[in-house]
Amino acid sequence: MYIYISSHLLEEHFPEAAELPQAVTLQHDDETRYVLEIDEPLDFHTENSSRYEVLDSSGTIGGSYAVLNNIPVTADGRSTFEERFSNRARKVEDEPGFVGIRVMRPLDDDTYVIMTLWASEEYFTAWQESQAYSHAHRKRDSSEGITAQQPSIFPRPSFVKNYTVMA
Repeated sequence: MYIYISSHLLEEHFPEAAELPQAVTLQHDDETRYVLEIDEPLDFHTENSSRYEVLDSSGTIGGSYAVLNNIPVTADGRSTFEERFSNRARKVEDEPGFVGIRVMRPLDDDTYVIMTLWASEEYFTAWQESQAYSHAHRKRDSSEGITAQQPSIFPRPSFVKNYTVMA
């Protein structure tokens, strides 16, 4: 499975995107991002767009709130990073308001994206305050966490962007 995220309407380059249920629009202040999930890779790339291979997924693309955790990883660190996510706790799937998750490997740069989709921002906030969240992230800032064990695989700090999912 593949995901394309662009600041340009995907229909301009891929007219069939308008017909696909896996196409959504994300809005954050004045920034609009168009997201398309599709089974086969597409042969197009535009400025201000990103292409990803989905490494892990659960649920659907949708809901009303999306959180994209952008994590730069060096070429040498990819296998370690991917192994960590292949062994994730999978607690988020059981949370109220959970709609979907996509763990995405970049095809054009070094920044992985972990996208979670929620029925509302309130459900995401409740997840962050839950014991399940604490369990899923318990090693993050410890000596057992990947950041402490292999900090050199992260060339820059990660960053999170939150969006409203538009129909």
